[in-house]
Amino acid sequence: MAAVGAIAAAGALVLGSCGSGGSTEAAAANGPQAAGGAAQNYAAVIKGLDNPFFQTMKQGIDDQAKTSGATVTVQSANSITDTTGQADKLNGLAGQDFSCYIVNPISGTNLIQGLAKLSMMNKPVVNIDSPVDPTAAKSANVKLATYVGTDNREAGKMAGQRMTEVLPSGGEVAAIGGIAGDVTSGARIEGFHQGVGKNVKVVQTVAADWDRQTALTAATNVLRAHPNLAGFFVANDDMGLGVARAVAVADAGKTGKIKVISVDGIKDALQAVKAGTLEATVAQYPYTIGQMGVEACQAATSGKTLPASVAAPVELVTKSTADKALASTPKPFGPYEDPYKALTQ
Repeated sequence: MAAVGAIAAAGALVLGSCGSGGSTEAAAANGPQAAGGAAQNYAAVIKGLDNPFFQTMKQGIDDQAKTSGATVTVQSANSITDTTGQADKLNGLAGQDFSCYIVNPISGTNLIQGLAKLSMMNKPVVNIDSPVDPTAAKSANVKLATYVGTDNREAGKMAGQRMTEVLPSGGEVAAIGGIAGDVTSGARIEGFHQGVGKNVKVVQTVAADWDRQTALTAATNVLRAHPNLAGFFVANDDMGLGVARAVAVADAGKTGKIKVISVDGIKDALQAVKAGTLEATVAQYPYTIGQMGVEACQAATSGKTLPASVAAPVELVTKSTADKALASTPKPFGPYEDPYKALTQ
């Protein structure tokens, strides 16, 4: 879930190509082998599995590991806000001899210490979804093999354009973000502002900590403050479902009239789009991001030159495409580019 600027900045830190990082004799003897002979014995540290987005990301990692014959040890934070716990997980794994590391940091800086340790050992690191802060990384001499994640500003822009389409006469809308100051949330909301037409006015922006119940409460308060509200843009689907519930509770007759558009494309949201309680979701694909992360490790440990950054696929899902999206989930329903795949052939 990363901003365009962060993608570019992360790319500036990337190594053009990476070696295997020196696996142990046991891994070399017993672990699966990449095309260049390096052990396919990877570690991944992701955000909390209390969120369905990251559950799906883990599924993508696990499935690609099975497909490629790799061994991937996946550890997650206890929650989406557990920055210290996540850092401890990486520090522990950094003391073991994995040939490549996949990281999905909670914040731009919470994994810097462990990443600096890995860079000193010349271990390839694949940064997925949320970017490592480029300034902090540079100061700590952190080197990244590649970055793959969603263009969050573009995702927000797609939502803004859709909001303009469904409110042809304009109107007042509110934005519900994640954690205050979060780069991902900020990029999506910024993109939404860029995407809406001049007759759509964003009258209030509030943070709801990426949490469904918190978003329900926040949306209820926004509806009271703005009785003429015509829509909500919500920075993730879990919160979006809370907002949709707030709209229904506030006035059952407003469901479908107050347009709620969110980002992520989780299955519950796709079903809500089909049912009409959500107007749309901008689907990103954590499954594919996880899958690409493993592919990138495969390429890195084979000595291939990796792209600095890769934008993961995003698709606007409306009622007309909800069935197609549901049939394909957790994978995209349309074509997309995957440069890592070609590098593993």
